Amino acid sequence: MANSMAKQLQQEMVCEGLLECLHGHTQLDTACYRVLVESDEPLTIDDVAERVDRERSTTYRSIQRLLQSGFVKKEQINYEHGGYYHVYFSTPPTQIARDMQRTVNNWYAKMDRLIGVFEAKYERASDGTATTEQ
Repeated sequence: MANSMAKQLQQEMVCEGLLECLHGHTQLDTACYRVLVESDEPLTIDDVAERVDRERSTTYRSIQRLLQSGFVKKEQINYEHGGYYHVYFSTPPTQIARDMQRTVNNWYAKMDRLIGVFEAKYERASDGTATTEQ
């Protein structure tokens, strides 16, 4: 881990830092999500790219990360005479917040179990009752 948890906890955390920490989002991902949240209607990649002032391909990659993490949903719109295009809209922030809370709770439970394993393993070692098991 490049940056230890202890160091991360010493830093002031902001909402965008949380998105980076939990989901690996970039600043552009967050900007794209904000554009979609603030929009009254679903948007195309070109619409989002224009609003975040980035190239279409760069915006597309960002939207794909948001899709993978569940922050964005995609809908296909069919042309009357054949063909189609996609529009994107945000998952409601309250749903994202609930999902993040669940992720943090699961992480906490796993860390709590690992701390218990650590304590038991090294307590045995200090008592001289440790085994060679890993």
